[in-house]
Amino acid sequence: MSRRWDSGSLVLLIILLFLAARAGWCQETSQTPSQEQPPPANSVEKQAPAEQKKENSGPADSKRAEGEKAAETKITAEQAEQLFHDVDTILEFASKDTSLPRKHQVKRRLASRDEVVSYLKKNMAEDKDVQRLQRTELVLKKFGLLPRDFDLQTFLVSLLEEQVAGYYDAKSKTVNLLDWVIPDLQRPVLAHELTHALQDQSFGLDKWLKKGTADLDAKKKITPDDITSDENSEARQAVVEGQAMVVLLDYMLAPMHRTVADSPEIVNNLNEDMRVGTPDSVQYRNAPIFLKESLTFPYRYGVEFEAELLRAEGKEKAFGATFQNPPRTSREIMQPETYIRGEHLAPLPLPDFKSIFRDYDRFDLGAIGEFDVDVLAEQYAGEQVAHHVYPNWRGGYYYSVHVKGDPSGALGLVFVSRWASPRWAQQFAAIYARGIQQRYKKMAIASSSNLPSDLKTLESLGGDHTWTTEEGPVVVDVKGDTVLVTESLEAPISDQFRRTVLGTSTSPQP
Repeated sequence: MSRRWDSGSLVLLIILLFLAARAGWCQETSQTPSQEQPPPANSVEKQAPAEQKKENSGPADSKRAEGEKAAETKITAEQAEQLFHDVDTILEFASKDTSLPRKHQVKRRLASRDEVVSYLKKNMAEDKDVQRLQRTELVLKKFGLLPRDFDLQTFLVSLLEEQVAGYYDAKSKTVNLLDWVIPDLQRPVLAHELTHALQDQSFGLDKWLKKGTADLDAKKKITPDDITSDENSEARQAVVEGQAMVVLLDYMLAPMHRTVADSPEIVNNLNEDMRVGTPDSVQYRNAPIFLKESLTFPYRYGVEFEAELLRAEGKEKAFGATFQNPPRTSREIMQPETYIRGEHLAPLPLPDFKSIFRDYDRFDLGAIGEFDVDVLAEQYAGEQVAHHVYPNWRGGYYYSVHVKGDPSGALGLVFVSRWASPRWAQQFAAIYARGIQQRYKKMAIASSSNLPSDLKTLESLGGDHTWTTEEGPVVVDVKGDTVLVTESLEAPISDQFRRTVLGTSTSPQP
């Protein structure tokens, strides 16, 4: 379900704003560490606080007035020239920090905001993951992770236009500097983006990322292994961005003779700030939980994953080895110990979808990973509850359909998840039931049910329960460690899933 947009090696400006606000490091690290042939200390032209605020703040949306565009301050020609010179010095730092060899120089160019927006739109139009994200927009709305009237593509462009601070284009092998972001912020960005250049030189970044992309839509028969592979792309993206975040932080910490490996509190503070957002990040702060978590997942969890590998396994394992033996799921990223010990979770067996849905057309399908249940739990029960629940996920998938000949009708959905114990299955089922109450305008439960009318007080949910809604019945059935959910499907279809998934057969009347 989680279709995190592959940002094409963009780094979020919001990350740098947090670092600057938290420790004042931007002024302190306007030069690289002394041992790395730093650029001249006077190479950065200092600006008044008001000017800095104007440059650091992204646009509230892509429709800002032309007068505001004209007022946007640009860096000077001297600043740009110094940044171009700093590319080689910072590339050398990144190479030593990662042990990834520098095989050749990296091309560099200065880009305007309009050029970056054009790049974003073009990248989104061509990216297959984004196209699938658009196709699954209805599924996200069905789960309640996006508002029903939400325009995903328009929002993503506006959000990324607000947040972008630099990018490495793997196709042209070029690092792009931004002409409206002050040099003090761009040097740490360069450390991040030049790490992508080193990854590209050693492993072919685009090709490596595409190896993790599972095109389930093109497959007629889906296997359990296909569901497992559905999260490969997200896990690889977290490796790529997590490594770059390590180098960014190491670059900023170097004057204090510290690193990410010995500064876990720095990573924790950064991730907490990224989760909340800054006052200037209007689009980000207003984004649905799912989008905020999805966009920051490779940065937040990626840097924690890499930091844990650095502490437990050392530099070689954290950098080169993760490209040769990449993690496969969001669980391995969110809980690095499962990757380190080589945990293998058996995939969930799949029912015969084609037979059960013979009167339906397949719309979308995919994994429900640990990240997905974390977001669902946070959406309906809060972050603290989600933090306790998601580590107990042990597998999941969804399958959505339309009635044949009625593509505009209600989207039918089946969602299966497996948990570490019956207790955790019942707790997640209760959280999901609370979400039903929030997602549908009209909801009623069978009069014979012993459930409270206000599901906010529900802490666990066992057994089989059916609600009626304006989009048809919703079933939540718990047996042992497995939770079965069906939505907007006829009772005989739900009953077939009970038999094949849970080994039971009941058809309670709503």
